[in-house]
Amino acid sequence: MTADEIGPGEIGHELVTPVALEDEREAEATLRPRRLSEFIAQDRVREQLELLLQGAMRRGRPPEHILLSGSPGLGKTTLAMIIAAELGTGLRITSGPAIERSGDLAAVLTSLAPGDVLFIDEIHRMARPAEELLYSAMEDFRVDVIVGKGPGATAIPIDVEPFTLVGATTRAGLLTGPMRDRFGFVGHLEFYEPHELDLLLRRSARILGVKLTDDGAAEIARRSRGTPRIANRLLRRVQDYAEVRADGVVNAANARAALKVYDVDELGLDRLDKAVLNALVRSFGGGPVGLSTLAVAVGEQPDTVEEVCEPFLVRAGLLARTPRGRVATAAAWRHLGLTPPDRLTFLERLPRAGSGRADSMGDGATPIPDLFNQDL
Repeated sequence: MTADEIGPGEIGHELVTPVALEDEREAEATLRPRRLSEFIAQDRVREQLELLLQGAMRRGRPPEHILLSGSPGLGKTTLAMIIAAELGTGLRITSGPAIERSGDLAAVLTSLAPGDVLFIDEIHRMARPAEELLYSAMEDFRVDVIVGKGPGATAIPIDVEPFTLVGATTRAGLLTGPMRDRFGFVGHLEFYEPHELDLLLRRSARILGVKLTDDGAAEIARRSRGTPRIANRLLRRVQDYAEVRADGVVNAANARAALKVYDVDELGLDRLDKAVLNALVRSFGGGPVGLSTLAVAVGEQPDTVEEVCEPFLVRAGLLARTPRGRVATAAAWRHLGLTPPDRLTFLERLPRAGSGRADSMGDGATPIPDLFNQDL
């Protein structure tokens, strides 16, 4: 099972997973911005899209195809909806896993009206025959439908109306070269900074009618793992706590109390994150340890640990992936209230190549692969 396939109730990681849960679709729809001017953060991508869309509208033809990449929960689907709204055209939404045959895609393409936006989420998971059919549709606005089988099969070309494809992917490296080259614009969405999430939470609170204080917004923002979807989810859970057990105001005190109930700590780590770090540090001495062994130790599937848990732990500088396995950093030991081994504190003092500053073993420094292959 991959992160894309995780559903509610399958793991105990729902509150801080960036993957959309089925029971929150309606709440997300309420909070989505409708225009580029309402979209918070992602300034570079937003400005580039604004130029692309305005230029296309001035020329009177659909804009080039658009590829949006980035981790789940950062706003790729929202941007696709905004693109259609800015162009004033229709929007068709599907996903890569749902397109199993080329005929499925041909049916969607031939039903598009002129200028429509077709949004394909997780486009890297589309079946190869459908992907190859999409090539001619993107370039020539034509699909070739095969009629018959064997030597008597005939390809019938069918014209499709000019459209704009918006593809979204969480793993851009899995896209084939021919597919990637057919997009005229590629935008990468970055994780949000706490002050950007603060603005987003204030907007969401206004829409939901939540009484949110400045310190309450700051407390939730710094625990939201840089992801708007998680921030909005935590806001709703803290609102529940404030209304049931407190005075109905989402302030810092109520936020801390609520997130303690939900096992979300001050860094945004939840039960699974802390279980991984505890197993790595207390059971395996900080590593290195293989992914499968680590997954067994915490009672989860390896894909769940790798796709859902590890990305944030690595980004937070708490875990490092090395050729010999997963390693807990000095910051991870300290976060668990333990004293890190001398070898890790020594490494923190080593200058990072070309930067002149210490390395935390979690920010992509080059010494990591060599650490456990030599005696210090």
